[in-house]
Amino acid sequence: MVEILEEYELPIGEKYKLIRNRLTPSSEINSPGRISIVSGIHGDEIEGQYVCYEVARRINESPESLMGIVDIYPALNPFGIDMASKINPLYKRDMNRTFPGSENGTLVDRMANAVISNIAGSDICIDIHASDIFVREIPQVRLSEEFAENLLPLAKLTNADMIWMNATATVHESTLAHSLNCLGVPTLVIEMGQGHQINKPYGDQIVDGIFNILCELGMWTGPRPRTQLPAMSGDGSVEFIRSEHAGIYMPLTEHNHFVKAGEVIGELIDPFKGEKIQEITTSGSGLLFTQRIYPVVSEGDLLARILTGAF
Repeated sequence: MVEILEEYELPIGEKYKLIRNRLTPSSEINSPGRISIVSGIHGDEIEGQYVCYEVARRINESPESLMGIVDIYPALNPFGIDMASKINPLYKRDMNRTFPGSENGTLVDRMANAVISNIAGSDICIDIHASDIFVREIPQVRLSEEFAENLLPLAKLTNADMIWMNATATVHESTLAHSLNCLGVPTLVIEMGQGHQINKPYGDQIVDGIFNILCELGMWTGPRPRTQLPAMSGDGSVEFIRSEHAGIYMPLTEHNHFVKAGEVIGELIDPFKGEKIQEITTSGSGLLFTQRIYPVVSEGDLLARILTGAF
């Protein structure tokens, strides 16, 4: 059932709405749990829109298999999605830096507080993000080391390609994930694909992982998808490769491939002089999991990340 949980009048004559689709078992049973699936906190990251659609579609196709409650929040920043903007364009703020919010703050603060209040009590929350328009990421779960011990068993079920335990902005203390984890709601941050894009194979991969989790929690009695066990790493096993010059980046290696130490994975070229500026090589062997897609680069821009060690 699609329902409006919160609604705020705006001076532009529109309304800022928190909308949820709640899918419940078709028969009268004692639900074994509740999962919340969240996307659209950043309006330029729309990979999660397909995931939300596909989860709902599969459940609607076999409603008798659903034993738990599935709450879907596809668009927490609807105006950002309309404007293809990472931030909330009305208040020029990053919504994922406002949690847990407050009842008496700005509209964005109040909406963040309403999101927390409605998701609280879930047995698990999955927060789906994408990269920006410049780089592409393989499906990965990003965890804060603070909560890794409790989250790892669930993260391994997601069918992601890797689990990255780090302390980056993805798991910053003012994010939705950190706030919910502090409240005792296990929350996984999944990042994949590219800004402004939908990569259907990546989405299907994560949807399989979500149904794998539902099966594990006793919330789905349909066929259990075949899934993989992600590689796991910490910050110390990730090589960051950055441009030493400005120019045009031409990748020479496919994304999500294993590379060898010293391998040339790309070139930086000068279109004015017709010259090669720099060969981009790796220091260690590993999995190329982040790949620069937007060709124009400045000095210091991220070109690739290599998972050089896994455990």
